[in-house]
Amino acid sequence: MVRPFDDATRRKIAERCADFVRLPAAEPQPALKRAAVAIVLVAADEGAAATALLLTLRATGLRAHRGQWALPGGRCDDGETSVGAALRELHEELGLELGASDVLGLLDDYPTRSGYLITPVVVWATARAVISPNPEEVASVHRIALADVERDGAFDFVGIPESDRRVIRFRHSGDFIHAPTAALIYQFREVLDGRDTRVAELEQPVFAWK
Repeated sequence: MVRPFDDATRRKIAERCADFVRLPAAEPQPALKRAAVAIVLVAADEGAAATALLLTLRATGLRAHRGQWALPGGRCDDGETSVGAALRELHEELGLELGASDVLGLLDDYPTRSGYLITPVVVWATARAVISPNPEEVASVHRIALADVERDGAFDFVGIPESDRRVIRFRHSGDFIHAPTAALIYQFREVLDGRDTRVAELEQPVFAWK
């Protein structure tokens, strides 16, 4: 299904996010630090024929999760809201200056094996928004059409010996994108279709546990 990058799509996605029954926010376990990521909706191409979300490939010089696929985001500063953190990180990583009026909604918090409780924030970037990646944090930026996220077979679930939970994977351009990124995109895909699907129990691959 192709979703045009226009006001009608923005309104529809905002309605789906408003209808989504988010699990109640809770204080993280003592070992978990709060973080936020942005699910940024942009034009898939210059013709704005379709809506896409932004994915980044993390720079190889980063201390943690170097060279991995990720949604833009990071740790919340002391006293900072999840929305504030997502918008700040979006500016620091990609040079995008968006505000609270661009936020369409929040998805469920996701606890990671590496010690974070991530809040996904869905935001809409106008066609005029300029993306300017920070090379110290971002190796490359990719526009993933929502049609690719919603296609049959985009996600699969596998088992690993180290856990009794299913590992979720998003297949893209011959590569696998894993949780937490894949789990958050999967929940967003479900929200687009009007389903309140939970993802906190979906597992990450062992390499993402540190």
